[in-house]
Amino acid sequence: MIIGVLHLEFRLHGNRSLKGKRKVALSLKQKLRNKFNVSVAEIEAMDIHDILVLGVVTTANATQRVESRLAKALAMVEALSPAELTRCNTEIFSDSDEG
Repeated sequence: MIIGVLHLEFRLHGNRSLKGKRKVALSLKQKLRNKFNVSVAEIEAMDIHDILVLGVVTTANATQRVESRLAKALAMVEALSPAELTRCNTEIFSDSDEG
């Protein structure tokens, strides 16, 4: 089993409330879930109104499939997000007990 994690950090310029942040977060999370069937959650900086950090997780039986899905998710976020993507990191984990 292969697990892929995409860590996304955004800067929400001009946002002055957690309500505004929540609106952006919910929109991005729903779009990612609907398009790529991934798990998405806000994972850090939850009380900071101008920083949004999302974790996107997917799993498959092949590394290439996981990498492709996360790359496409990243491309969609970059194209559609009203926020500035300031950091992005991808990690791939594999089950070493496969036989």
